Amino acid sequence: MVAGYLAVWAVAGLPAYGLAWMTGSLTGRHPSVAHVLAIVTFAVAGAYQLSPLKDRCLAHCRSPLALLLHYGSYRGWSRDLRVGVHHGGYCLGCCWGLMVILIAVGVMNLVAMVALAALVLVEKTWRWGVVAGRVAGVALLALAVAAIWLPWLAPGLHATAPMMMS
Repeated sequence: MVAGYLAVWAVAGLPAYGLAWMTGSLTGRHPSVAHVLAIVTFAVAGAYQLSPLKDRCLAHCRSPLALLLHYGSYRGWSRDLRVGVHHGGYCLGCCWGLMVILIAVGVMNLVAMVALAALVLVEKTWRWGVVAGRVAGVALLALAVAAIWLPWLAPGLHATAPMMMS
């Protein structure tokens, strides 16, 4: 099961890595693109947070008993692998929009990682998780609008100033 789950995330990680590399290269050569990319990233993630597809994926993650009953019908030698792929696919469907935010705010931004991990945990386990996800979606859309005038909101897409030599 773990192999199937990890395979889904590894397969999703390949285009994510390519996107992060391409974004870094593009924004390094064309800094104005970073600003537009930040706005688009926040807007897409915010819109996805409010989408029915996100709700459908979260419904599967919030009901482990229903998933266990569904997985019990799987037969054959590859059952555990298919269970992992199935569950990993729904997990990816729940989280990809939030994970793409890391490209905008910085992949190694510890505060952003902790905040996003907390949001994922709240969405999946807290009884008000649906509301928290919707609030996050609205906040991300507001962040997209704010980033129009405040490009520093996406530090991961902007090159840092070179260090001054003394």
